[in-house]
Amino acid sequence: MSGRKPKNILLVTGMSGAGKSTVLRTLEDLGWEVVDNLPLILLNRLLDTDPGEGDDSDSDRPLALGIGTQTRGFDAESIVRRIKKLREDYRHDIGTLFLECSGAELQRRYAETRRRHPLEQDRPAADGIARERELLNPLRRWSNRLIDTTTLSANDLQQQIRATFAGETPRAAVLTILSFGYSRGLPRDADLVFDMRFLRNPHWDESLRPGTGQDPDVAAYVAADSAYPAAMAQIEALLLLLLPRYQAEGKAYVTVAFGCTGGRHRSVHVAERMSRRLREEGFSPTVLHRDLKTAPQDSLEGTPVTTRRGGV
Repeated sequence: MSGRKPKNILLVTGMSGAGKSTVLRTLEDLGWEVVDNLPLILLNRLLDTDPGEGDDSDSDRPLALGIGTQTRGFDAESIVRRIKKLREDYRHDIGTLFLECSGAELQRRYAETRRRHPLEQDRPAADGIARERELLNPLRRWSNRLIDTTTLSANDLQQQIRATFAGETPRAAVLTILSFGYSRGLPRDADLVFDMRFLRNPHWDESLRPGTGQDPDVAAYVAADSAYPAAMAQIEALLLLLLPRYQAEGKAYVTVAFGCTGGRHRSVHVAERMSRRLREEGFSPTVLHRDLKTAPQDSLEGTPVTTRRGGV
């Protein structure tokens, strides 16, 4: 019996076109170690590999192995015997997820993508589907989990995998709060963009112009705008509604951007305030100020709006 530490292993198999790649990508996003189409002769070598000395980070990660009829050395009966032996020799917790799908739906998917079935390159897809179903039947009988993807979209399948394998604490999205200046272009990767140019602009106060939104006097000037409290409250409420839903959808990265004209005053202050508010709610945002170090320039800010006093 091997002295290796037991691992949580999931074999992902099933009909070609039933969603194996989607399942493996989703598990990888959840933090699993994923290996697809590993020649079965190398499986024992993979499980015998020790993590680096002093580094147990990978030893506790669950392992997902994608196996299909295209895997070198594929033989369903042999795989079942190998699984039994691995359980005995390594005491690994090995599960098997089989992805089923109706023949008619698989034919539709192959026709839609114009792909040829891997087992029947020169014959109708229906012939390859029938042959593959026969080859996989021992694994289907052996598997302890089965998902029929006939009526599932890729997103539906992702959600089901997350619900089943994410555990009690799904991996949080990486959240970035970004400030920027419109005069230097929109950020390319922002998911949500809020335009803060409706707030009064500290640039036009000569004493505040050299400062930034990180300075208390500049922040107080921006916050004194009459529209500020209601706007901040509504933006906060929107983010607190949307961010958990992005996480539930499995979005790995979320960037929320706040923009003003030059990217030094209003957007910087709002990004700082919003990040503090989100931390209070349990999020862990990274704050970036894209244009904070740029020099103030009147030509970028445009002409200030003045208020005419007296009669019309």
